[in-house]
Amino acid sequence: MTSRSDGWPAPCRPASGTGRFAAIDFETANPRPDSACALGVVVVDDGRIVDRIYELIRPATPEFTFTAVHGLTWAHVRAAPTFGEIWPRIQARIGAVQFLAAHNAPFDRRVLHGCCATYGLPPVPHPFVCTVTVARRVWSIRPTRLPDVCERLRISLRHHHAASDAEACARIVIAASEAGWSPSGAGD
Repeated sequence: MTSRSDGWPAPCRPASGTGRFAAIDFETANPRPDSACALGVVVVDDGRIVDRIYELIRPATPEFTFTAVHGLTWAHVRAAPTFGEIWPRIQARIGAVQFLAAHNAPFDRRVLHGCCATYGLPPVPHPFVCTVTVARRVWSIRPTRLPDVCERLRISLRHHHAASDAEACARIVIAASEAGWSPSGAGD
């Protein structure tokens, strides 16, 4: 990615170095790793967004302690499908991906693995790329909270909405690829 004279990155254009990947973001009801209550997934193929997925998820228990973060309550998700019901469909839509990207990837990986374990689903074999690490390496952005990175890169964001967070993450990876970053060996 080239810089403009004012120091901001140039607008994004399709990149070819990312291959096929999926950016993923979970919102959780409480601190338990299997308490996913919303999931956003954005599939990117050859630098272009080719699919967007947003699902509300009914966690195993009605305990919601993170409502102040994302605005979701048990009332929003009590009729939603469980993670075990939606994940096979999502995996089919994602298809063969090189990696999963997430902002603060250890959190989303922990939730994904926790939900898979709770519902008896096989663990996800894909490596994760953390866009916190990518933003620090490529642009030396600090702090690297998602709103900070999005502001710097001029990416639209409705923070803590899983669909918006996943799309922002996808756009960070695309922008990094345009700047010369390569996902090979970049797992967190």
